[in-house]
Amino acid sequence: MARHSVRLDGAADREGFRREARRLLGQGAEPSEVDWSDDDTPRGATGSLWGDEAPGAPGHAPGAPAVVHAPAGFAALCDEALLHSEPQRFGLLYRLLWRLLREPALRHDPLDPDLLRAQQLAREVRRDIHKMRAFVRFTRVDGERHVAWFEPEHHIVEANAPFFMRRFAQMRWAILTPERCVEWDGADLRFGPGADRREKPPPDAGEQLWLTYYAHIFNPARLKLAMMRREMPRRYWHNLPEAALIEPLSATAGERSRAMIEAPPTPARRIRAPIPLHPMPAEGAVPRSLDDLRLAANACRACPIGALATQAVCGEGPPQPAHMLVGEQPGDLEDLEGRPFVGPAGQLLDQAMAHLGWPRDAVYLANAVKHFKYELRGKRRIHKTAAQREAEACAGWLAHEIALVRPRALVALGATAARALLGRAVAVQSERGTWLRERSDGLPVFVTLHPSALLRLPDDQRADAWARWLADLVLARQRPEGRAMGQSAP
Repeated sequence: MARHSVRLDGAADREGFRREARRLLGQGAEPSEVDWSDDDTPRGATGSLWGDEAPGAPGHAPGAPAVVHAPAGFAALCDEALLHSEPQRFGLLYRLLWRLLREPALRHDPLDPDLLRAQQLAREVRRDIHKMRAFVRFTRVDGERHVAWFEPEHHIVEANAPFFMRRFAQMRWAILTPERCVEWDGADLRFGPGADRREKPPPDAGEQLWLTYYAHIFNPARLKLAMMRREMPRRYWHNLPEAALIEPLSATAGERSRAMIEAPPTPARRIRAPIPLHPMPAEGAVPRSLDDLRLAANACRACPIGALATQAVCGEGPPQPAHMLVGEQPGDLEDLEGRPFVGPAGQLLDQAMAHLGWPRDAVYLANAVKHFKYELRGKRRIHKTAAQREAEACAGWLAHEIALVRPRALVALGATAARALLGRAVAVQSERGTWLRERSDGLPVFVTLHPSALLRLPDDQRADAWARWLADLVLARQRPEGRAMGQSAP
C-alpha cells in the first residue's frame, strides 16, 4: 500500500490543506494512507517526514486535483477546525471529507465520532478567537505605538488579525504571541515569528487609569465567581492587569454588599416642573388671535401626529383676504420652517400664481391638517396622507382660522381640503372648477387639484394637466358671479 506524506507550510496553512486534499482525492488516496505534518510539527510526530518514500516517489506524483463538491457547511467547519492545536486535525478533517463524499447521509448523523470531534475543535477555536478579542490589552510604547502580549491556545493569530485591523484602524499596534506576531502600521498587516514573553512591554500610565476605573465599576452585589471564572479562565489572568484586583475585591464583596443594604435611603432629588417658554392656552379656550391659534395648535395632541411633528404649521397671509387657499397638510420643509407651501408643491403654486399675475401676498395660505404626518425611510421623512380621524381632529383649528382671517371665498386644493371645508367626501375630478355653496357660514368653496397631484403625474401628462389647472385657478380668482375678486361692478 503506497503512502502519501504531506507537509504543510505552517500550522494555520488552510489553503495548503485544501490544495493537498483535492490532489489526494484526485489520486484516490485513502485517509489511512496519508501522513500529515506542518512546519511546526517535529519530525516523526505524525509518522516520518516522508514516510518510506522519497519526494520523487510515485506516492508524491502531483496528479490532477479533484473537483470536490463538499457538503454545505463543511468548508466553514474545516476552516475553523484547522486552526486548532490538535496534532491529528489534518488527518481527522481529510478522513471526514473522504467519508462525506462517499456517505451522503453522514452529514445528518448527530452521533458520528469524526463529525462530533470536528465540531468540538471548531467550537474551541471560536472560543479562543473570542477570548483573544476580549482579553488583549495594549500598552503604549514609543509614543504612538501600542503593543500587546497574548497567549492563545490555538493557531488563531492570522485569522483574528483582520478584526483588530478594523477595530483599531487608526492606531499603530502589534500583538505578540509565543507562536506568531502581527503588526499593523496603518496601511498593511505584517506577520512574523513568535516572541518571548520577556518582550512584553512594561505597564504604562493608561494601565493605572484602567485599574482605577475597573475598581470603581466593580459591583459586589452582582458578583458571581463561578460564572466569572468560566468567562475569564484563570490561565488568562497573568496577562490581565485587572486580574490583580479580582481576589481583593471578591474578598470584600460580602462586606460591601451588607453596607449597601444597611445604608439609609438616598434622599429623593427634587425636580422642578419645567417652565414653559410661552403660556399654554386653557383647555377649551377659543383663540382670540392667530398667535393664540398657533400656540394652541402647537400644543394639540388630539391625534398622534402632533407629538411626532416638529411644530404646528398654521397659515400666513393678510387678514380679510379675497381668497383663502387651503391645502392638505404641511410637508417636510413646511414642518421644519413653520410656514405653509414652501416645499415643491408650494413652489409649483407660486409659479402658477406668478403666471396668472396673482400675487401670493394677496391670498391667505393654510392647510386643513396642521401637523406633518410622515413615515421614516432611512433618514428621509416621506409624506403620508392624514387619516380621516386625524383630519377631523384638526377641523376645529381650521374653523377657528377661517373665523379669525375672515376670507370672502375659500379654495380647496385637493380632496382632504375639500372634505374639511364642505364636511363631506368630494370627488375632485368631477366637482373641480365650480363654486359650491354648502357651508353654514355662506362662504363659497371652489374645488381644484392640489399642486402635488401634478408633480406625481408622468411627464407626458403634465402639460395638459398644468393647462387645465391654470384654467381652474383663473375661475377661482373670480367671484362666483363672474367678476374678479377685488374689482367693483361696472
